[in-house]
Amino acid sequence: MRKTIKADLVIIDPQNDFMDIKHEGSGWVGAAMPDGTLFRSTLPVPGALDDMRRVAKLVKRVGRRLNDIHVTLDSHRVVDVAHPGFWRGQNGQHPAPFTMITKADIKSGMWAPRNQAYRQRMLDYTAAIEAAGKFVLMIWPEHCIIGSWGHNVVDDLRLALTDWERDNFATIDFVTKGTNTFTEHYGALMAEVPDPADPSTQLNGAFLSVLQEADVIGIAGEASSHCVATTIRQIVDNIGDDHLRKIHILTDSMSPVPQAPGGPDFPAIAAQFLKDMEARGLVLTTADAFLS
Repeated sequence: MRKTIKADLVIIDPQNDFMDIKHEGSGWVGAAMPDGTLFRSTLPVPGALDDMRRVAKLVKRVGRRLNDIHVTLDSHRVVDVAHPGFWRGQNGQHPAPFTMITKADIKSGMWAPRNQAYRQRMLDYTAAIEAAGKFVLMIWPEHCIIGSWGHNVVDDLRLALTDWERDNFATIDFVTKGTNTFTEHYGALMAEVPDPADPSTQLNGAFLSVLQEADVIGIAGEASSHCVATTIRQIVDNIGDDHLRKIHILTDSMSPVPQAPGGPDFPAIAAQFLKDMEARGLVLTTADAFLS
């Protein structure tokens, strides 16, 4: 039977590698095995763990009122355009995480793909993202490697999601992104530069259609400066203006990547994104207020 209000929840990249899980004396750590082996979050976003605990609480509170839950999963390979191992410098070294690589850097030889056959492709790629006014290519720590602990949904939320599946005889809609080696894929609807040969990088029309059918959509996840902001902008640009007011951004359930030394002010970018979306007619709310 159709629920009175068709409410969908979208949770963007609630994965271990983005969680700020601390272990006393060991810095950022995700989990410990019985033998003492530690799994470390490779790209922790300050505040992310508490964000996802709020989302888990939300799922428990309104679970039976949710028509569907969509969880996006950042899904990368070790060799990835935004990972250090894809590149080498003039001395043969890999770029450090949070290095920005521009088209000019590639042209000058400061940075080059380890496989020189990809040089022109990378020149074209960086030219495309720079022309679009998107993020400059940023090198991140290896993260969300397919099959790794870091790729998994954080436990607090994972347990709430599995309970929701059992209670409602339903299945979570997992949406993967990022498997293409040659393009960044922040947003869940399409890659930064779609690859004509790879449908997974092009507009996800099926996901968009499902969202169009919802009466209300709540969106949470990590990080508000990157994958959340890009996903929501992609939705806004493609879903149709008549659907915008049904989108509710759970502002207390997302956090920005902190500013890197000499890099962009990501918290400011996230704050501006929220202002832009509110101006477009989206609703800014909290996990406690959503469907209350």
